Amino acid sequence: RAPGDLSLRTTTKMPVIAAVRNLRKSYGKVQGAGGISFEVRSGEIFGLLGPNGAGKTTTVECLLGLCDPDSGDIELFGMDARRHPAEVRQKIGAALQTTSLQDKITPREALRMFGSFYRHRCEPRQLLERFALTDKSDAPFDTLSGGQRQRLALALAFVNDPELVVLDEPSTGLDPQARRDLHHEIAGMDRDRHAVLLTTHNIEEAERLCDRIAIIDRGRIVATGTPRELINRSTSAPSVFLSTVPSVDPQLLATLPAMQDLTSDGSRLRFTTLDVNRTLTELLRLLDTRGIQIAELSVRKSTLEDVLLELTGGNKTGEDVP
Repeated sequence: RAPGDLSLRTTTKMPVIAAVRNLRKSYGKVQGAGGISFEVRSGEIFGLLGPNGAGKTTTVECLLGLCDPDSGDIELFGMDARRHPAEVRQKIGAALQTTSLQDKITPREALRMFGSFYRHRCEPRQLLERFALTDKSDAPFDTLSGGQRQRLALALAFVNDPELVVLDEPSTGLDPQARRDLHHEIAGMDRDRHAVLLTTHNIEEAERLCDRIAIIDRGRIVATGTPRELINRSTSAPSVFLSTVPSVDPQLLATLPAMQDLTSDGSRLRFTTLDVNRTLTELLRLLDTRGIQIAELSVRKSTLEDVLLELTGGNKTGEDVP
């Protein structure tokens, strides 16, 4: 999946599965959700991206009925989720940040037990195969690795073949291989027409997986769009990286048009410019007249990380929000 790719072309026409409107939740004087609104459509992976403590988990817990919002509306599958909690739970699956089960229960037993809570359920064998747990189907929970436990959490989230799957920071604590396997499984969920609500503070994860993203900070959504749309809104100037033979004196480049923030580490120069074409044209002309060869020249446009830092003011810890 490429950031902002055409996978969204069909989901924009699909029905709304979840609608959250003006959700508010406070913990004493601390605001967890300050008027949050968004929609998730069938077949869409929708991400809530923000720093740790920005209010993502508060929002998810309200949507799942794990805590009561102070105000606001939550509509799931066309029903008022606060008035019909038992009905909406039949159609929703969730994998939260940690999954704790009794030490000696096996994946097969856990799937059978969780399935008994639903009118419609999938066979444990199918889920064990889908989430690569067949070899561990009868192993005690306390012997499973972190990646295996996370795959079991996903299998449990799918035990009722839900229309909406909620994943709260699903890759936290996983090693790179387990994270890659998890991303592969999540990326396939929308192809099966499941709607997915994913919360993460991992920018790469959001950009890789999500059709649309809502950036959340201090309990408020500050921007919503596809990864590409959000990146295009950035006001950050593109960065240019340059290495030459021989090395060029930074002062020689200081007068180039539209150049800003010129820095050097001795062998490599970096600068930003709001007019890439004009600046590079003059740069190449200058280097050519001096007989200086280019060893490296690259331009990096704004990234989703730049957008996140712009919109959240560099708030990386989110300490103001639980």
